[in-house]
Amino acid sequence: MSPAGKHIVISGGGSGVGAEIAAQFGAAGANVTILGRRQGPLDQVAKTTGALGLTCDVTDRASVDAALAQARERHGPVQVAIANAGAANSKPFGDMTLDDLNGALSVNLAGVFNLWQACLGDMQGLGGGRMIAIASTAGLKGYSYVSGYCAAKHGVVGLTRALAQELGRSGITVNAICPGFVETPMLERSIENIIEKTGMDRPKAERTLTAGNPQARFVQVGEVASAAMWLASDGASAVNGHALAVSGGEI
Repeated sequence: MSPAGKHIVISGGGSGVGAEIAAQFGAAGANVTILGRRQGPLDQVAKTTGALGLTCDVTDRASVDAALAQARERHGPVQVAIANAGAANSKPFGDMTLDDLNGALSVNLAGVFNLWQACLGDMQGLGGGRMIAIASTAGLKGYSYVSGYCAAKHGVVGLTRALAQELGRSGITVNAICPGFVETPMLERSIENIIEKTGMDRPKAERTLTAGNPQARFVQVGEVASAAMWLASDGASAVNGHALAVSGGEI
């Protein structure tokens, strides 16, 4: 499972962690497909990584299937499926609606389900592969005001562990990476939201988020991408059903 020459599909590939994963796999010689809702950011990542950028809504299985059909025409069957697309909205539990919960589950959990299931046949036909989810420490513990996000990410970890059992003899490994707060555009929006709602200055707002990390810092996108590279390597062949915390020791 050296990345060179392998077809790697990454959802949420237009920015942040997904873009960095595309860069690292591309530099290692992989054939990379990135999926996202907006073509503009995908094109920017494609320019610097050589990836194939395709618009896709991971909450819509037909959209996923259509994008993967195009990807296979260019790169062949999928050998590594990295479900990275996600979104987090902050709201007190008492103010949440069922639509809020379903929205969190749709993007963060069903999006993983759709990508993995759509790629399963390819991997079974090849006799092996890698399914990797970019989950969160919110899949391992609770955080206030993001209960829907936590529920979805816990679901991703459960899905990961169940599939690892089900596919254990197939040559396919299934794992989740659980980063703490990663320095991405999504984190920037969270910081701005804290500042707007509390009146904190930026350093204090950042400290509220790094307080749980023993290293007192944000995780970097390259650290998450390197974990994905390792899980896709021969050295991780026996790692299956694992939720790998990349969090500076937070959990």
